[in-house]
Amino acid sequence: MSQVTAIIGLGNPGAEYDATRHNAGFWLVDAIARSAHAELRPEKKFFGHYAKVRLGDHELHLLNPATFMNRSGAAVAALCQFFKLTPDNLLVAHDELDLPPGQARYKTGGGHGGHNGLRDIISALGDQKQFHRVRIGIGHPGEARQVTNYVLGRPGKAEQEAITRAIDECITTLPLVLAGDWAKAMNQLHSLKSE
Repeated sequence: MSQVTAIIGLGNPGAEYDATRHNAGFWLVDAIARSAHAELRPEKKFFGHYAKVRLGDHELHLLNPATFMNRSGAAVAALCQFFKLTPDNLLVAHDELDLPPGQARYKTGGGHGGHNGLRDIISALGDQKQFHRVRIGIGHPGEARQVTNYVLGRPGKAEQEAITRAIDECITTLPLVLAGDWAKAMNQLHSLKSE
């Protein structure tokens, strides 16, 4: 298993989307940049906001695409081409309806599960699905027809605090991920309890 060298957050650009549940992936990448005292800056060649940071002994590319969620693949493909990255170098952070706020899970490979950002990345990488994901729980509204409004809505205070706790825990487990110790990272992150 090759090493994770890039973390990509999924979300929608623009102030009106900043605080919406669908942007949980952006929140994680922003938090990693802050913890590394770096700032994501607009980078045209990657169609997004980019920073190169150091975490321990590891250099890491951070990217939040500036395209809309369903066009995330172009930014990911551009980053991969420029730095000669393979799918297993990537950790894609995204919101996850099937997990409650306060929980997060690592996963490698698999389908898109109806997530438009993942769908576009899989298609841009030529159906190479073996990239790593970190799924950040946002909960589910209960009915499929409510999903769009829900993911584009803002979480309440308790919900936001739970999501932030899960993001903090993702950052705590990152050194294990970067060291390739997925079992330990998963064990630690997956034992998170939602309150």
